[in-house]
Amino acid sequence: MLALRSLLFNAAFYVSTLVLMVVWLPVLLLPRRWSWHVVPFWARLNISALRWIAGIELEVRGRENIPEGGFIVAAKHQSALETFALVPLFRDPTFILKRELRYIPIFGWYTSRLKQIPVDRGKRSQALTSMTKHAREAIDEGRQILIFPEGTRRPAGAEPKFKYGVVHLYKELGCKVLPVALNTGLFWPRRGFLRFPGKVVFEILPPIEPGLPQSEFSETLVREIETVSDRLIEEAAVANPDLPVLDRVAERWQERGKILPARHVRDPADS
Repeated sequence: MLALRSLLFNAAFYVSTLVLMVVWLPVLLLPRRWSWHVVPFWARLNISALRWIAGIELEVRGRENIPEGGFIVAAKHQSALETFALVPLFRDPTFILKRELRYIPIFGWYTSRLKQIPVDRGKRSQALTSMTKHAREAIDEGRQILIFPEGTRRPAGAEPKFKYGVVHLYKELGCKVLPVALNTGLFWPRRGFLRFPGKVVFEILPPIEPGLPQSEFSETLVREIETVSDRLIEEAAVANPDLPVLDRVAERWQERGKILPARHVRDPADS
């Protein structure tokens, strides 16, 4: 049953995304402030499909922490789920994404027309300069910049690997940074086919005000996101003790000197 529900959701997700992108192509001729509204619609459609097909419910905590105007959203990245589930939470968001995505037929047209911010990872200094320029324009327009500070998906429970990009933007833009913790990797594992039923939680934390030294900002951001993400994993482990992913999470935590509650990892010396 799990495999069937996962298959149905995955099919619905990819087929509906392709169909909607083709059907909505004419909206790209409209001004961005009008054409953008198709994206939250697509995101909500997939959130509904997650619930009704895959049995994954989404809970968002801390909406009251979302400030007005332009700011940076720095979110933990464990799966593809947050790439669309974050969209409806903000008034006018823009993602920082790999430049290569702009070369994908149709999808790339949307990222360009809707003014998403491309980054050429192969040219670090030039990439930072270009990213900062486009990000400053977005902030001046009152938009919200969505960035995954680790740059790529990390398995749930893995050692965090935050990159310099978000620190650079914080220093250069002088705006608030809104941390977002989550536990999506337990229910939608990266590179995995199965979608496990349960409650995914996004927790929006109080914004970090501008003006901190870079090292202090970096330490604060990592500490807050990781502390709350770990707590959300613990909550899910208690509520969903049969999640297969938890065995691997417990092993990762053990490697980091942590213990996942109610989860025993066998000591190799016992074998």
